[in-house]
Amino acid sequence: MIEKSKLTPFQWIEVLAKKELPAITSIASVLDNFSNDDISSIPKLSKVILHDQALSSCVLRVANNSKRASFNKVTTVSRAAIMLGIHSIKNICLTSKILDGLLQSRNLAPAVYDRLMMLTANAFYAGMLARVMVPNHDESTQEEVYLAAMLYHIGETSFWSTGSELTKKLIAKVHMPDGEFRKYCASVIGVNFQDLSVGLAKTWNLSDMLIKSLDHPENRTDEMKIISFTNQLTSAISSPPKTQAEFDRLLKDISTVMKTDVASLKKKIENTRNEALELLSSYGASVLESYLKPLPKSTDFSPSIPTQEIQYLNREQALLGALQKLTQLTKNKNTINSYLSQALKDAVQIFALQRCSFWVLSVDKSQLETRLSFDSEGLPMIFDCKIPIGQGENVMSYGLHQSNSIFISDYTHLKWRDYMTADIEGLINKGAMSITPVKIGQKEIGVITTHTFDKSRSISNEDFSELSFLFEHLNMYLSAVNSKR
Repeated sequence: MIEKSKLTPFQWIEVLAKKELPAITSIASVLDNFSNDDISSIPKLSKVILHDQALSSCVLRVANNSKRASFNKVTTVSRAAIMLGIHSIKNICLTSKILDGLLQSRNLAPAVYDRLMMLTANAFYAGMLARVMVPNHDESTQEEVYLAAMLYHIGETSFWSTGSELTKKLIAKVHMPDGEFRKYCASVIGVNFQDLSVGLAKTWNLSDMLIKSLDHPENRTDEMKIISFTNQLTSAISSPPKTQAEFDRLLKDISTVMKTDVASLKKKIENTRNEALELLSSYGASVLESYLKPLPKSTDFSPSIPTQEIQYLNREQALLGALQKLTQLTKNKNTINSYLSQALKDAVQIFALQRCSFWVLSVDKSQLETRLSFDSEGLPMIFDCKIPIGQGENVMSYGLHQSNSIFISDYTHLKWRDYMTADIEGLINKGAMSITPVKIGQKEIGVITTHTFDKSRSISNEDFSELSFLFEHLNMYLSAVNSKR
């Protein structure tokens, strides 16, 4: 794991290529030994693939899932290579190792895991889209465009896979505007992500098209435009821009390069998504399926419908009332428990929670113990529970040390695999839970957990954002009151 921040660009590339992703470096070196001459290379490459059982199985699964697959099942690697061609087989091998290397990343903070999975899924989708967006080019060019589009952001993706302390530091700033975020990351780690991508591409001796698209973006051939556009598109599908007009402009630009209309382009995008979902299973990467989003609808850009707006204003008024109650408490010498009780009681009532609890950090910092709890009616309840946090990190200790709230909608998700214990699974009880650190100044004194156990009362992203807003202000009040004592 990388802990040192100011490595030189060369050192970063060395670390990522040789220590973090050695399997990719190894297969890239092997594939580089084979020319793109099908007749001479296919038998030799097939023998090499056969020595890697996982890789040969993957090649056969992808070959049988290919559009070019015949009705007869492909049962040998050599047959798959003949059917698909040397370019395609080499890309399948490289894609397999890249996906496997990234998906095997361990000890990632959940937010880092999410970003890694999102970038990996987007990259795979971008590659497939790029291939179908150059239908009039020969197969070798289509495969080169696929590879270049898929690896366009490999520098950033490989960085997040390291699971280093730097990833945890940088992910806290991920909500900054994209350009500012990338500048911030470069200032912290000492190299920008694009330079990492160029360096890795050169280290792995990958396609000239990829290196040119990264190193010489002014070279605006149609192929280069497609490589850039597909990465912009998958990013925009994953996280839609603020306005539909912005998204529509991107579709129009792509359709112009492809010499087609937007309606046909949308159909091609959806068909490619369906193919990508099927292929992810063939690559043993089904975990990425949920990150491949369909084309955004108009409601993903526009405000909510009027009835929802009214509800939002009511929620907004309720939140304002909760803050006013906390303000009122400052006029008298109230205890910390008074502030906590008021905030917890308001939270369960405003957000229809089924339990809300404050957990205090023990003196020896070995466990979190419930101190205050409120039920779904906003009434105090007896809920005695202790969660050890002294030996190894779990989701409670992770939440305690964050600067913001975290939300667990599905505790069985892989991103939480390194943070779950039997005690915490029992606490969540197949429901959803948020964890908010409670701080006085910079001192952590415990956490607040909120719970819903009924799926029909699950917390939406908007609920979570507003709930976090309430607890952020609670921390501000606690710090302000403490400073006056």
